[in-house]
Amino acid sequence: MPSTDNPRGDPTEALVLIDDDRERLYWRVERLKSRHAHREYPWSRTRRLISNVRVSGATAEAVEVRASFIVYRFRNGNADPFIGQYRYTLVPAEGSFKIKARRAELDLETLSPNGAVSMIL
Repeated sequence: MPSTDNPRGDPTEALVLIDDDRERLYWRVERLKSRHAHREYPWSRTRRLISNVRVSGATAEAVEVRASFIVYRFRNGNADPFIGQYRYTLVPAEGSFKIKARRAELDLETLSPNGAVSMIL
């Protein structure tokens, strides 16, 4: 997830908010499930809406897909919306597809008052 001031930023060259691989994402989820994640205890409630799913490119090796999203985060009497676009790279696997990569690009100009973005992924 690139920063809000550079939504097309390359994570190898620009500041990003989150750049997790599978292992890092696993440990992030494990930490958030524990009571040691004081910021998320009690846990936020979220609602995710995905729309406008479109294939933007396809080859024999992969399919590129874009989708609009809005994630509502409910915490401490507040409802914070996170709005943006997912970019997926899907690869064929056993008659279906698996997600090879997913990138979330926020349309927000700042994270305030939203704050934490870990639930968007």
